[in-house]
Amino acid sequence: MRHKVNIIGAGVTGLCTGCYLQMNGYETEIFELHTLPGGLCTSWKRSGYTFDGCIHWLVGSSPADDFYYLWDELLDMKKMAFVDHEEYIRVEDEQGRFIRVFTDLDRLEAEMLEKAPEDAALIKTFTKGTRKLLKLKMPVDKAPQVMNPLDGLKLIFKMLPYLGTLKKWSAITAQDYADRCQNPLLKKTFEMMFLPQMAMVFLLMTMVWMHRKSAGYPLGGSLAFARLLEASYLGLGGKIHYRSRVEKIITEDNRAAGIVLDNGQTLRADTVISAADGHDTIFHLLEGRYLDEKIKNYYDSYELFPSFIQVSLGVGKTLPNAPATCYFPLDQPLVLDNETRLTDIGFRVFNFDPGMAPPGKTAVVSVLPTTNDRYWVDLRRDNLKKYQAEKERIATAVIGAFTRKYGVLASDIETVDVSTPATVIRYTNNWRGSLEGWVLTPRIGLKQMPKVLPGLANFYMVGQWVEPGGGLPTCILSGRNVTQMICKRDKKKFQVIPRSPGS
Repeated sequence: MRHKVNIIGAGVTGLCTGCYLQMNGYETEIFELHTLPGGLCTSWKRSGYTFDGCIHWLVGSSPADDFYYLWDELLDMKKMAFVDHEEYIRVEDEQGRFIRVFTDLDRLEAEMLEKAPEDAALIKTFTKGTRKLLKLKMPVDKAPQVMNPLDGLKLIFKMLPYLGTLKKWSAITAQDYADRCQNPLLKKTFEMMFLPQMAMVFLLMTMVWMHRKSAGYPLGGSLAFARLLEASYLGLGGKIHYRSRVEKIITEDNRAAGIVLDNGQTLRADTVISAADGHDTIFHLLEGRYLDEKIKNYYDSYELFPSFIQVSLGVGKTLPNAPATCYFPLDQPLVLDNETRLTDIGFRVFNFDPGMAPPGKTAVVSVLPTTNDRYWVDLRRDNLKKYQAEKERIATAVIGAFTRKYGVLASDIETVDVSTPATVIRYTNNWRGSLEGWVLTPRIGLKQMPKVLPGLANFYMVGQWVEPGGGLPTCILSGRNVTQMICKRDKKKFQVIPRSPGS
């Protein structure tokens, strides 16, 4: 009989893991609580509009980055269409002055120097550091857990020219760097380029990928991308069970032996892999029986990506000149909940993807971060009428900001959709509704978290809860690496089956 593997979660990581295990002769089944693949990598339709909840860019969208060849193992990348933005984001101040974060480093440097000449030294230090990493190719082919001493030496030799730069920029946050700026708009730009608490090395690598044109947006958006991975997995003989929430991981003699669904069904397996929420996996499905102080410390004290309210608008006209993403100050602060007050807002205008709206119209999304997930979960449970009223209040404020900024009328807004942290948790079960798990802070650095739990055999964890920084590249890398670990355990040679022509 083939070795049976049960995978919890049909997000991008679960699908990628299933693909590689199927290629290596394992019999896999994925169990997913939702009715769709993708997990947090999703989008949804409302009145002819498609609203995207995930992908801003895909690292590996071109052969300039080695992640391209990983994605191409599962998808035909030559058939995919990508958009490479000239501007990553645009950041404005109260006077309407702006800095355009160009994806080309030379243009970015020129823009920053023109708008903030008093910070010339700081700007040139940033762009110089980024240029030092332009030739860096991340080691993605072989999992660190299966490397031998010679592999380790080769890796050190390959990474040696970049270690100083990586160490330097991993030790400070974007907020630290922003605080050094004399120019308030440049300070705000560094704060807005991603999360201000992220290590600066992430900003540098983001600009590296964009400068290489290997961080494009896949036309069709997030759910379409997840559907492609679903098709690859099913084509390799895998099985997916939707509406199948896992309630328990079966353990026998400290070995994972299968799962129990919330309907009571027991499904045996030789190996269990969780591509689901890390907190739920460790503290609920395994009842907290397999952890040590280090793992406990992760969940007690490491910083999470925030959850979010997403206000999505269907606009009955085109916005051809609007930047793809723009942040600007609000006329009045927007109170989201009893802990969250925003002074700036951002809009993502999907004028670059015509498939997201009917002809002559535009899909627009605003993501409003909050760490107060409990407020929204409790409100939806205890007072649904007030929950709906709060969603309407926030949508009204967002529409007001949008119409004033983009010169459209309230009557041009044809469709409004609002999701909250409660929505995220309902559909993904992600702990605290977090967007991407652990924030890549200087405290975490570039280290990986273990994919196994102490004292439990035949069990592995993959995805954003063991890959700090999150993002889609870590999904495929995590699944590929854990497959190599399982193959090594079983004394099998890891293989990638070439796709058949046209697949």
